[in-house]
Amino acid sequence: MTQPAIETHHLSRDYQLGSHIVHALKDVSIKVAKGEFVAVIGPSGSGKTTLMNLLGCLDSPTAGRYICDGIDTSHMDRDDLAKVRNQHIGFVFQSFNLLPRMTALENVEMPLIYASISADERHRRAMDALAKVGLEDRVSHLPTQLSGGQQQRVAIARALVNDPAILFADEPTGALDTKTSYEIMQLFQKLNDQGRTIIIVTHEAEIAAYAKRILTFRDGVIESDVAQNVKSKEQSA
Repeated sequence: MTQPAIETHHLSRDYQLGSHIVHALKDVSIKVAKGEFVAVIGPSGSGKTTLMNLLGCLDSPTAGRYICDGIDTSHMDRDDLAKVRNQHIGFVFQSFNLLPRMTALENVEMPLIYASISADERHRRAMDALAKVGLEDRVSHLPTQLSGGQQQRVAIARALVNDPAILFADEPTGALDTKTSYEIMQLFQKLNDQGRTIIIVTHEAEIAAYAKRILTFRDGVIESDVAQNVKSKEQSA
């Protein structure tokens, strides 16, 4: 049987706020198969961002187990979690997080510098990643010379450059207009069609409609887990 990309068993996360304990995530057990496209939705405070931080190995659970791409991360320290994150996970954020004085190509190369990849190989991989997001003609442009949608495509290329097993996107269209948001979601669909496992967090039902499965969170628990017919790739604003 194929190992799931993501598997959690009774995952919980509590936070201490003064004398009060906040139960941000409560006893969550899920499986995400390799190649799935999942949207995690819910109101503010529902637990969706806490889940993303745990699945992205940015935080550790208070209780329960998390297995990422076959690796049990439950008792790892920060250094070991960072290794899993760097080798198996790609992140896309709402604010793009591009370095303003670096070109699109240089921004995409950054994760490979930390991985001690040679300059020639960094260039080859970064060019390939930018081609996948349709920006091969913008490699020398600075972020200020790119539209918001183009900047997010650079951020997606940067997340892809290490060929991660799982791509996480936290409110990836939050800083974009409606038409550009749909274009970015169509790009995620294309990447998913190529076999990439994708998890997005969003508060927008219109954005979640591009995924093949929707996990709805409320008060730290899964309210519903529904497979769906996805929005057409050709549909636009």
